[in-house]
Amino acid sequence: MEADAIWTALAGAGVAARGRRIVSLFEADPDRFAGFSLRATGMLLDFSKTSIDAEALALLLRLAEATGVAAKRDAMLAGAAINATEGRAVLHTALRNRANTPVLVGGVDVMPEVNAVLARMEAFARGVRDGSIAGAGGPFTDVVNIGIGGSDLGPAMATQALAPYADGPRLHYVSNVDGAHVHDTLARLDPRTTLVVVASKTFTTIETMTNARTAQAWLRGALGQGADAHFAAVSTALDRTAAFGVDPERVFGFWDWVGGRYSVWSAVGLPLMLAIGPERFSQFLGGAHVMDRHFATAPLAENMPVLLGLVGVWHRNLMGYPSRAILPYDQRLGRLPAYLQQLDMESNGKGVTLDGSPVARASGPVVWGEPGTNGQHAFYQLIHQGTDVVPCEFLVAANGHEPELRHHHELLLANCLAQSEALMLGRDLAAAERTVKDPALAPHKVFKGDRPSTTLVYPRLDPATLGRIIALYEHRVFVEGAIWGINSFDQWGVELGKELATALLPLVQSGMGFEAKDGSTAGLLAAITELRR
Repeated sequence: MEADAIWTALAGAGVAARGRRIVSLFEADPDRFAGFSLRATGMLLDFSKTSIDAEALALLLRLAEATGVAAKRDAMLAGAAINATEGRAVLHTALRNRANTPVLVGGVDVMPEVNAVLARMEAFARGVRDGSIAGAGGPFTDVVNIGIGGSDLGPAMATQALAPYADGPRLHYVSNVDGAHVHDTLARLDPRTTLVVVASKTFTTIETMTNARTAQAWLRGALGQGADAHFAAVSTALDRTAAFGVDPERVFGFWDWVGGRYSVWSAVGLPLMLAIGPERFSQFLGGAHVMDRHFATAPLAENMPVLLGLVGVWHRNLMGYPSRAILPYDQRLGRLPAYLQQLDMESNGKGVTLDGSPVARASGPVVWGEPGTNGQHAFYQLIHQGTDVVPCEFLVAANGHEPELRHHHELLLANCLAQSEALMLGRDLAAAERTVKDPALAPHKVFKGDRPSTTLVYPRLDPATLGRIIALYEHRVFVEGAIWGINSFDQWGVELGKELATALLPLVQSGMGFEAKDGSTAGLLAAITELRR
């Protein structure tokens, strides 16, 4: 069956799904959980609390076959230039290739260079951590990473997630060009014991370089020319890093086949390595590699990234849900929703296919979220009783890191499971009436239910597990993009605003020359100019 015919059949399955409740699928099949969950790589993915039935799942798997998901996956892993609009391979998986098997780009094995950079990172990290690489005031106690986008979100998210394993210098992250960010970060640090890592592939990213120059002025004001010894860089632009004053031995490069939002596995992850050490960073890479091998070898019907991607396609295209909520019941995954927001929305927020024609159906959803249980006291009201259905993706560890606070974790687990149960079951009017004395209140306590969710359960959030989780979502995004026929690895949508900002800066600075702008922009510039006098 061709893809178009499968989409047509899926549309019929979607209509049927709207006519029945999710809970009825459990009533019809007492073993539904076993058939709609998967254990792989030490984790459990439960997607039984969705409206996908056996017929729909079979059609979704046929859609994956018809759209060439497996062939596109194999091409990516083999180093083909699947990023067609930029003529690049997509090989973040090579960065965590712990098997060290050859990975060819243009006929050249990239693994020796990958391993060489990793070895240099490890040597530098060990030196900083043991004090043999030190600052003007002794061993570095603090590290400030200056970057934006993937050069910030990845290491910042992972550093927070792996806080129980951090035994190196304290990490701080600066990304926003708003001066408040760099000011407030540096204000509480001692320049004599602070190392600054500037992460920018080209060393021209305007937000990053503006913050880097501010940090440089701060260090030079306290240390003079000795400030240069307090810098490292993650960049390929050796001429620019040298002009900035960074010792070439402290510059760590990565490659054009590593997209920013996939770069935490590269030298961009240097701050994480400084925090948790090279051995645990290796475990982080190893966990991702385990998921890579699962994605590469497991049959589609037993493939966790494929199944999670198919659930996403079902919700986006067949059920018409415009967003998805990422809800980690793990406080240390507090930055995961923002990380996955960039990963997903920058990758699959596309309106044209690889050949430049319009996408035939909806592509990437809005991705958002917050850790539980905090979110329960914020936006869960809308999730439970709002007019839009929001598929929820719960993540939770079976075990916490604080055995002395076991009861806290048990309460956390109970809340996570209760939320997915409540979303599915809901509460009808008759049940609501039994909870109130005043019947007029009953409609306010009705929960429609029938709201879908998935749950990912893992033993404990350790470095290897975090690696598996991130790789799972990376491959999920790939699967969805492959089915939609889009390029998940470019990001032209960020360019226009940058170009216009560059043109607007002289107008903001001079307070003149508004006439050529549209009426709204000209009016805003005039108002800002007046307020700045």
